[in-house]
Amino acid sequence: MITLAIDTSARLCAACVYDAANSAVLGRAVEDIGRGHAERLFPVIGAALHEAGVSYRDLRRLGVSVGPGSFTGVRVGVSAMRGLALALSCPIVGITAFEALILDVPKGRPVLIIQDARRGEVFVQLFDDEGRAANAPAALSFEAAAALAQSAGAGLYGSGAPLVADTANGADLEILGDVAAADIASYARCAASKPPAGEAPKPLYLRAADAKPQAGFALPRKVPAP
Repeated sequence: MITLAIDTSARLCAACVYDAANSAVLGRAVEDIGRGHAERLFPVIGAALHEAGVSYRDLRRLGVSVGPGSFTGVRVGVSAMRGLALALSCPIVGITAFEALILDVPKGRPVLIIQDARRGEVFVQLFDDEGRAANAPAALSFEAAAALAQSAGAGLYGSGAPLVADTANGADLEILGDVAAADIASYARCAASKPPAGEAPKPLYLRAADAKPQAGFALPRKVPAP
């Protein structure tokens, strides 16, 4: 089964073509662009398909990162892949950043995946020693995340790991890695093995958007004359 997975949830615009039958990455393309995912996504997908030597018609499953991450980036990726799934009549799978990141961590102990969410918070999800989700994703303060890791005896993995370790009140929390994002191949492997849900993927937002509409500038409605 040939799978195409993409990630636009952070700085990277990434795509990977994966052959599940042979557990092999056929092609990949990654650009560190910061923003502008809408303009670069399909050229990046095209580069991955070209390297793999396949076309859109060869795809049998699609995977997309649903976040958490950049609100705009996640929306761009999810919308684009939902449209592509309709055009190709192809099953689509949503993958969280936590699901992709845990694939890169050796099993054998509980792990708290931690993403730096800015504004004094981190996005977290706890996984057991077999790599299975032990709770739902959440936005927590550094202190609350440290307490969760301590109670579970979990190692820390992700961009927010140093932030949480520094606020652990002397507790010895092990940092297993501080990567900013999962490898795009991990998204592809997860997409190939995760059964499609009954509905199309939706963005995973763990808090409200930073940008707010400026309601004070709204013009008053005209009232029709009697």
